[in-house]
Amino acid sequence: MSTSAAFSSAVMPRDVAAAAPMGDVLPPVTPRRGFIGFVRRNPTIAIGGGLLLLMLLIAVFAPLLWTVDPTALAPARRTREPSAQYWFGSDMLGRDVYSRVLYGARVSLLVGFSVAFCASVVGLAIGMISGYVRWADSIIMRIMDGMMSIPPILLAIALMALTRGSVQNVILAITVAEIPRVSRLVRGVVLSLREQPYVDAAVAAGTRTPRIILRHILPNTLAPITVQATYICAAAMITEAILSFIGAGTPPIIPSWGNIMAEGRALWQVKPYIVFFPAVFLSITVLAVNLLGDGLRDALDPRMAKRL
Repeated sequence: MSTSAAFSSAVMPRDVAAAAPMGDVLPPVTPRRGFIGFVRRNPTIAIGGGLLLLMLLIAVFAPLLWTVDPTALAPARRTREPSAQYWFGSDMLGRDVYSRVLYGARVSLLVGFSVAFCASVVGLAIGMISGYVRWADSIIMRIMDGMMSIPPILLAIALMALTRGSVQNVILAITVAEIPRVSRLVRGVVLSLREQPYVDAAVAAGTRTPRIILRHILPNTLAPITVQATYICAAAMITEAILSFIGAGTPPIIPSWGNIMAEGRALWQVKPYIVFFPAVFLSITVLAVNLLGDGLRDALDPRMAKRL
């Protein structure tokens, strides 16, 4: 046996060596194969991501999907049943429910994504400082515990009572209510990471604290906080709908799924479609985000990762 053949037999498994004779090259893993394999291993991500992408496309291209002005009033055509002219019917002021539902997707997705991003960034910074700087831990966590003692929806309602109704204030109120949960999650991860040998080695080598946090601690917190951000996004959309439903969220002139349902609740028994369609869109969107979060958790957690 030649030297090259002996080396090939030693390096490659016997079945691979038998299937690939000398001179043949194993086919490389292409991006297409990698993507398809990832989708097959994580169908939950594919389903959730596909539904969420569909809702994003609806929100972005709402003006092109045969919609009309969602704020246009037509009192002579109020409470019309779903038909070829009014696909989802019309509300008490004659506004097209189909157009209002599609435009309402913009508000819900904007609130969900903005709250998830802002709460994750601020909570990440607070959690990393609290978990790594020992003397600041007790002070910061007592403040977070005090905020967590108030249910998020009640805290958001209290903050909205101090301001006027607008999308920006809704985002701010929900973000403040979600920050403590992110900070406690990050703190728990950092507490375990700062005891690792590579962190002790960095400290012994004289590496400064900011560099240790950015180089050794931060990369290991991105996976759990990404999963948590998806759940925050779903919770923020539900909270925004609740705030708008009770009149403490976005103003009625801005269509959102919450205030569309609030306007139709008086006619629920006789005109249920006014509440039904925005509720279905809200449910599908929240389901999509939760499915995406569950799939990311399974894919990013090595203990739960599915292996072929």
